[in-house]
Amino acid sequence: MKVIGLTGGIGMGKSTAAGAFKRARIPVFDADATVHVLQSPGGRALKPIEAAFPGSTVDGKVDRTRLSRISRL
Repeated sequence: MKVIGLTGGIGMGKSTAAGAFKRARIPVFDADATVHVLQSPGGRALKPIEAAFPGSTVDGKVDRTRLSRISRL
């Protein structure tokens, strides 16, 4: 089995390419979607992220702006 990694910056067409793969019945793993689930309310990554970066979670989810600011300190 071949595994292809699809990377690129914002607006480079990654979602469009992934959609074409899906329509062709080629399995697609969306790492961004997985990260959002892990960091959403009840997500398994919340406690470890808060432990490593205190104050980075608000209302039971990761506050990406705060996490960015705290992680640069």
